[in-house]
Amino acid sequence: MLVVMGERIARYGFPDGHPFGPDRHAAFAREFDLRNLQAKVEIAAPRPAERDELLRFHTPAYVDFVVDRSIVGQGFLDAGDTPAFRGVFEAASDVVGATLVATESIMAGKSPRAFVPIGGLHHAARDRAAGFCVFNDIGVAVEHLRLQHGLQRVAYVDIDAHHGDGVFYAYENDPGVIIVDIHEDGATLYPGTGSADETGRGAAAGTKVNIPLPAGADDAAFERVWPDALAHLESHRPEFIVLQCGADSLSGDPITHLEFTTASHARAARDLRALADRLGHGRVLGLGGGGYNRVNLAAAWNDVIEALA
Repeated sequence: MLVVMGERIARYGFPDGHPFGPDRHAAFAREFDLRNLQAKVEIAAPRPAERDELLRFHTPAYVDFVVDRSIVGQGFLDAGDTPAFRGVFEAASDVVGATLVATESIMAGKSPRAFVPIGGLHHAARDRAAGFCVFNDIGVAVEHLRLQHGLQRVAYVDIDAHHGDGVFYAYENDPGVIIVDIHEDGATLYPGTGSADETGRGAAAGTKVNIPLPAGADDAAFERVWPDALAHLESHRPEFIVLQCGADSLSGDPITHLEFTTASHARAARDLRALADRLGHGRVLGLGGGGYNRVNLAAAWNDVIEALA
């Protein structure tokens, strides 16, 4: 089990009391140390993503836009959720690089499972930032797995309270990306997408499952929908599984309305590990995603690590 963590990704966070502040990594790391998990896992440092790696998912014009705003350090990268700051390009590139370090470790057989706390930036589209997400490390990793390793079927599982729209719509027509996304109903939460009838288009019809839950849904609701979600994944026999385990689906998050406990996150990680083992490859990459209650994110992400390890 590998955990990719360190100051390079700790600096991905927005100033002035923004919900996605630069203190999230430290909250995770304190709990990681308290549990003495460094004795149970290997730790690797992040690295910057190269421009050509970013361009596997993002458009050149958008990458150039982020570079420019990173130098200026003012304004927003989207309509108002994702502020620019000096060095935002480097910080966002390091998140992508961290996810690629984890992906490469898994594919090299060094560790079948890995976790990146400040990864899973699932709202960023190919040509724009959105919802606190500058670059979509998930999309870059999918393209890397295809280009560098020839994988045909990658599963993306998202239990963040917000629908992973940046991933879903990038691959809505792509049958090679199998998606399960369990989230708060878009009627009550950003980004307002991810209805149950969105199941993929064209050749990808039926390869995606969106499960919107009402505000207040708890572990019992997760337990009701999870077995069918897991069966959907298994039927497609993915060669690599990505779990975006956003902690904002836990009770007490300041900007969402689900009521999960960390038991749901641990179960998802445990079951996906078992699925990957049944499929014969064991490959699971966990990404921290959202979560704005620091106690919650520290508990959920470290429970995921323990379940994967």
